[in-house]
Amino acid sequence: MDTKVININSTEPEEELIQAAAALIRDGELVAFPTETVYGLGADGLNEDAVNKIFLSKGRPQDNPLILHVDSVDMLEQLVMEIPFAARLCIEKFWPGPLTILFRRREIVPDIVTAGLETVAIRMPSHPIALRLISLSGTPIAAPSANSSGKPSPTRAEHVLEDMDGKIPMIIDGGETGVGLESTVLDLTGDKPMILRPGGVTLEDVRMLLPNAIVDPALGPSNEDMVPKSPGQKYRHYAPKAQMILVSGENKKIVDEINRLTTEAVLKGMKVGIMCCTENKGSYSAHMVADMGSCVDKETIAHNLFHIIRDLDRTKVDLIICEAVGEDEIGLAIMNRLLKAAGGKLVKV
Repeated sequence: MDTKVININSTEPEEELIQAAAALIRDGELVAFPTETVYGLGADGLNEDAVNKIFLSKGRPQDNPLILHVDSVDMLEQLVMEIPFAARLCIEKFWPGPLTILFRRREIVPDIVTAGLETVAIRMPSHPIALRLISLSGTPIAAPSANSSGKPSPTRAEHVLEDMDGKIPMIIDGGETGVGLESTVLDLTGDKPMILRPGGVTLEDVRMLLPNAIVDPALGPSNEDMVPKSPGQKYRHYAPKAQMILVSGENKKIVDEINRLTTEAVLKGMKVGIMCCTENKGSYSAHMVADMGSCVDKETIAHNLFHIIRDLDRTKVDLIICEAVGEDEIGLAIMNRLLKAAGGKLVKV
């Protein structure tokens, strides 16, 4: 299969170009497209055969549920049993945007989308291309990240092409994504509002509306025995080809430990890459030192994260050592992705 890459203006999308992509969605084909979080791999969310192509193209386990993307509350109402008051508050505040909400689903939603669960994850993206693609397709679009399962999520069209070339008919290149991490997933079907996956909408943001919101106690690097209610819960994700280790603690101790680990690895003949904040970049000497952004600007770190991991893989390092960040605000989401990428390998100093 030839994969066609089309460039579309991200602020004023060309209608005729999106029409071509929407025609593919309506025909049961796959289209990769930008959102404000990461690039998504989209299919008609009500077409079981089309959704199955997502799993086949990504190599994604069938028990890992998908997110449906909608362009309006009217479309949402067709998919869910009810919209609770708490959900309406969040929709008013955070939609369109990087918040996914779990609802009780209607029968119209295929089992393959929800992995057989009675809940469905839904969000309204804010990216103009994504919204117009949904609208012109006339259907909710099921879309996980547009990468091979387990690899770092794509924040540029070139990342999608690395993983999906020859597997899907079209990639929409709308430039680099904004947030750089997948959406927050919020479960409002239980006793308390619970964040199942942290993202661009933070726990602190949610608690401004829902003060009793909590983070899923099971949140961690991976748990092969769990039944996932949300994407990103069960399996190792975002992983580079290289081994990866996180180091957390007081800043000077982090720097000393990373230098120690680097020396140890180099003596074994390993090529080392380091991911660090701007303030510490001059403290390291390795084959590749990647600046994630200032330690006081976690939004920039989130934006850069997956691109840096892919860049380090391209340099063919054997080991990536990464500084941990504080888990306040979007730092919780950053650490969630880094722990998944490292398979839970965390050194505390």
